[in-house]
Amino acid sequence: MDTQQTGYAVVVNDEEQYSVWRADRTPPAGWRATGFQGPRADCLAHIDEIWTDLRPRSLRERMTA
Repeated sequence: MDTQQTGYAVVVNDEEQYSVWRADRTPPAGWRATGFQGPRADCLAHIDEIWTDLRPRSLRERMTA
């Protein structure tokens, strides 16, 4: 399988920070799959669309409290 073309998944951690991970591997501890998979470039484009506030969730919550 050519992982550059098909083998990636978007993952997210508890701080709502996103990354790409090989789809054929279990995400590391603290990360979970979002359900979006595809070529690495598509995964990165998806992250660009959905991750508009790069601050960690805990910081965003502190700033709004």
